[in-house]
Amino acid sequence: MTQKNEVLGLITARGGSKGLPRKNILYLAGRPLIAWTIEAALQSGSLSRVILSTDDTEIAEVGRQWGAEVPFFRPVELASDNSLSIDSVLHAVQWLADNENYQPEYVMLLQPTSPLRSPKDIQKAIQIRQDKQADSVVSVTFVHQHPDWMKAISPEGYLVGISAPEQPSARRQDLPPVYALNGAIYLIKREALLAQKSFVVERTLAYLMPPERSLDIDTLWEFRLAELIMQENLHHENG
Repeated sequence: MTQKNEVLGLITARGGSKGLPRKNILYLAGRPLIAWTIEAALQSGSLSRVILSTDDTEIAEVGRQWGAEVPFFRPVELASDNSLSIDSVLHAVQWLADNENYQPEYVMLLQPTSPLRSPKDIQKAIQIRQDKQADSVVSVTFVHQHPDWMKAISPEGYLVGISAPEQPSARRQDLPPVYALNGAIYLIKREALLAQKSFVVERTLAYLMPPERSLDIDTLWEFRLAELIMQENLHHENG
C-alpha cells in the first residue's frame, strides 16, 4: 500500500570512483563528504526515511554513524563505472517494497557529491511539489556559459558549432537565460519513477538553486573548491 504524502530520502554512494577515488568518504571541512548530505536530509524534517544505497561496507558504516539507514547492500552489477544511477534507485525502491512493504508516495534522490545543498533546499523542493501537485521536481542552476557560444572541435581540429541559432547574439544580455541540472535534488512520484524510469518526466518543475550551492563534486579541483566554500561558511557561522 502506498504511504500517502511520504517522501523517501535516498542517498546513493558506490565505493568505486575513478575521478576522485573513495570520494564519498573523503573528509570535507572536518567530516566525510557523505555526512553533509545525510545531515541535510535529516535536518530538513521533511523526509519519512533517509536510506543509503551502497555496495561498500566502509561507506555503509560511515552512513550509519551519521544517521542514515542501510537496510540492504546494492548488488555489485549496479555499482560499476558503467552502471546508471537510475538503476540503483529502482533497485532500492523495489527492495523496500518487496522486503518491507514500504511504498512511499514520493522518492527524493540526494547525491552525496552535492554537499552544499541545504535542509531548506530539500524543504522548498517538496513545497513546490505540494503547491503545484507536480509529478517531478528537479534542482537546476543558471548557466553562465550559454550554449549559443559553445563549440565542439572536429577530428581535424576545427571549431564547429553545437547549436544553430538563426542569428547568434554577440551580447550575453541579449541571450535567453538557460539552466542546467545541478545534481542536488531529484524528487518524483514513485509511480511515475517506476513507469518512466527517469526523474525528468514530461511535466517536471524546476527548483532554482544559486551557483554557490550547486557545486557537484567529481574532481579534485571541485573537491578543493567545496572545501574553500565550506570553510568560509563555517567561519561566518562561528564568527
